[in-house]
Amino acid sequence: MSDEETPAAPRREEKKALSRRRILDAARDTFFRDGFMAANLDDVAQGAGVAKGTLYRYFESKAELYVAVLVQDGEIFEQKMRDTLSSDLPAPAQIRRTGRFYVNHWIQHRAYFQIFWAIENQPIIGDLPSNVVEQVTRLWERCLGILASTVAEGVRKGELRECDPWEIANVLWTLANGLLQIDWTPARAKLMRRSVEQAFEDALDTFLRGLAP
Repeated sequence: MSDEETPAAPRREEKKALSRRRILDAARDTFFRDGFMAANLDDVAQGAGVAKGTLYRYFESKAELYVAVLVQDGEIFEQKMRDTLSSDLPAPAQIRRTGRFYVNHWIQHRAYFQIFWAIENQPIIGDLPSNVVEQVTRLWERCLGILASTVAEGVRKGELRECDPWEIANVLWTLANGLLQIDWTPARAKLMRRSVEQAFEDALDTFLRGLAP
């Protein structure tokens, strides 16, 4: 087959991948700036340099585009969370390290944290496609698995008391998220009488004392 007869399919796929990436980048900027409700897909299309109709060839709805931004960035976050792991640390120290990363990351990326919790916004943004919900659930599950594995290893080594690692991971995750959500509301944050970072450290101390063997 001559060069002139070489199929153009790979080039078409590259072009499609580039368009999708541009749409996601533009959507991220728009959602961060305006929030989901006020975000306008015309702005997304303009930012991506595509026609509005092109958006719907890649994403069925604004909600699906919203969560696609989450999934893409979530994979980056998951890797950063894995990077906190160290085989040299005992389980309590590892839990502190990973927990501090989690809280500090979301304090520094408040808009991203709101996108991360897209599933909890379904009453506002509408039901999400089941495959999208499954993608986000798997992301949450993998991140929880990182913490649960740390707890299980601590139990195995006698550094933590016997417990259900998955349940403990969920409790700590819920604790961190609850403090972060309080920090969004000035009146509620004022009631804590301390920074969310300090509140989390104090809560973590209590949490780990309860896990002591």
